[in-house]
Amino acid sequence: MSTTRNRSRIALGAFVAAICASAALVAQQRPGRVADATGVISGAVTSAKGPEAGVWVIAESDDFRGSKFRKIVVTDDRGRYLLPDLPKNANYRVWVRGYGLTDSTPVNGKVDGTLNLTAVIAKTPQEAAQYYPASYWASLIEPPKPSEFPGTGPSGNGISPQIKTQDEWINIIKSCERCHQLGSKMTRTNPDKQKFGSSEKAWDHRLTMGQRGAEMSAFATRMGRPAALKMFADWSNRVEKGEVPPAPPRPQGIERNVVLTLWGWNDEYGMVHDEVATDKRNPRINPNGPIYAVDWTNDWFMWVDPVTNTSERIKVPAGTAKSKLRQTGFVPFRFFGEEPVWENPASPHNPMMDERGRVWLTTTHREPDNPAWCKEGSSNKFAQYHPLVRSGEQAGYYDPKTQGFTLIDTCFGTHHLQFAEDDDNTLVFSNPGGQEVGWLNTKLYDKTGDAQASQGWCPTVLDTNGDGKITRPFNQPVRGRAVTGDEDSETAGLGKTDLKLDTRIIVGPYGIVMNPVDDTIWGSTDEVEVPGQIFRIDRGQNPPETCVTERYMLPKELGYRPRGIDVDRNGVIWTALAGSAHMASFDRRKCKVLNGPSSANGRHCDEGWTFYKQPGPPFKGTKIGSEFNYYNWVDQFNTLGLGDNIPIANGSGSDSLLALNPATKEWVVMRVPYPMGFHSRGLDGRIDDPKAGWKGRGVYATYGADAMWHIEGGPKEKNSLIKFQIRPDPLAR
Repeated sequence: MSTTRNRSRIALGAFVAAICASAALVAQQRPGRVADATGVISGAVTSAKGPEAGVWVIAESDDFRGSKFRKIVVTDDRGRYLLPDLPKNANYRVWVRGYGLTDSTPVNGKVDGTLNLTAVIAKTPQEAAQYYPASYWASLIEPPKPSEFPGTGPSGNGISPQIKTQDEWINIIKSCERCHQLGSKMTRTNPDKQKFGSSEKAWDHRLTMGQRGAEMSAFATRMGRPAALKMFADWSNRVEKGEVPPAPPRPQGIERNVVLTLWGWNDEYGMVHDEVATDKRNPRINPNGPIYAVDWTNDWFMWVDPVTNTSERIKVPAGTAKSKLRQTGFVPFRFFGEEPVWENPASPHNPMMDERGRVWLTTTHREPDNPAWCKEGSSNKFAQYHPLVRSGEQAGYYDPKTQGFTLIDTCFGTHHLQFAEDDDNTLVFSNPGGQEVGWLNTKLYDKTGDAQASQGWCPTVLDTNGDGKITRPFNQPVRGRAVTGDEDSETAGLGKTDLKLDTRIIVGPYGIVMNPVDDTIWGSTDEVEVPGQIFRIDRGQNPPETCVTERYMLPKELGYRPRGIDVDRNGVIWTALAGSAHMASFDRRKCKVLNGPSSANGRHCDEGWTFYKQPGPPFKGTKIGSEFNYYNWVDQFNTLGLGDNIPIANGSGSDSLLALNPATKEWVVMRVPYPMGFHSRGLDGRIDDPKAGWKGRGVYATYGADAMWHIEGGPKEKNSLIKFQIRPDPLAR
């Protein structure tokens, strides 16, 4: 880390510490609506062709401390617009962006004034396509044909023999998008082509650059490096020659009622993983208060004040933890050279708010080796049943009242976290690298401060003998072997299986959620393998002995790769399928069989699944959508205004949030047109004032790309928080 950057961070930390008390006090003094000191800018947008319907009008201001402020709306069918809720104490630059256009020249706008704007028609398809979402450009990628699988290796077609189907290949392509969009200007162009003499050699180098270059490179190798490089080189060569994707539709219908408010926060280096605005169980907690988030790559804990339109940040304490990212010896970055712009010993991940307004998070504060009470030989009943040697990440919380962090040790690893709706305020954790699922009784912890007494965990064991309980000994899983779901029970990653016994499986949960109907734990396994699975854990009355797991594989012919997971108020599970670009629901009430021998391979309740194809173009020559969903969320309490129990997928590849009406199977695409590169992760919705109509509610997301410098305006563009609102019509004030 450079000395200059360290000094600036220390200075910022001191400044933030000095104002923390006043910021927290303000947050506690906002039980209802705040004084309205805002106005509007309105007018009409026309071009040489007449009124421009369904285009965006963008207002931007630099007049707020620590935060660039932006407001974005869509024009109605007559080209009219109205930018609402603009703080009056600021100056604004206003311009037009839309499909089929090039950006108009920004002009100065005054609050409560009329401002008519002139849109500029794009002169060529290539000029117009510069504003298309990344997933549309990614759709020009042409994977190998189905007939080319399984691969024949370096001496054959260059595809790895381990890749059996085109679906598996596409799934690995999409693994790139866990960290950034594929199809953004930064990725579809190949600036090093001349330097290395060919597109393939340039791609071979670019996949090794930076602190996470080894990870990118490993995915290319897994696909079969020669074939992967050939495919990406062909893509960027065709783009260079002028090939363009299909044009996206302009916003239609209710999509024109969307209002976006953006606040800048953090910096140009950090990946802001998730944000939290309220208690997921009660979206009226923390009304008008700060929206909080964590930066996984540089250990920042940050917040935006939506009343003053300012942002602040402080460091998450790391204890004895060490950075998880390479600090030296990596292939230099394109923009930053050998400087390690990421340093994350704490690596905080997923924030979640409780009923007291405290922000809980998964974070690291010690070396991986667990204390003795977690291991074999301990008197702890959970360790006796399933001992744990290592924990890669633990937990903690930030209390706005004290402006301090409390760190809590856990035997199990952590990643995502969710509160149950039980008397203990149980907090359950996912752990992608683990073989168990753990939880914390936060009520007991608050009372005793005893981390050991307040936590528990259980391995994931199926009731494959069908007697309604889990009994030792049980079948053990085969390490390092994927489960495909269409295999029989003896080969479904379980080894030699005696179905007179119960069967332990490794779910490695990525997503996690608590079912409000019965307090069971549900999770998703983000397997790069096809098709993936979700699972259910009933802890019973005396865990870990009474923990019973069920797993449900996806029918891969219909959809694959569940990543995010959430649940509606009826107990129906929703998961966005990052591989096949579907939203899927699973209703356990439809299952005829729940356990027993036929449940071993997870295909005993295909009737529980329903699939909804997402909008957007497919990869070239395929029927597989180019969209990527980092996660998904269910709006249980109508915080957005589309109704209760509306599932929303992160359109992380298409600059959007994708809201589904399950009854009509219709999608509402809420696009973020500026800055391009909106790669979102977690969502949260809040109701500030239930009596204030659309103005009293909203859903929040953030730019979540690891490589922030891929965003339009990079490498200097900072991260932004986005508030999504839906008003009754495009001109509502």
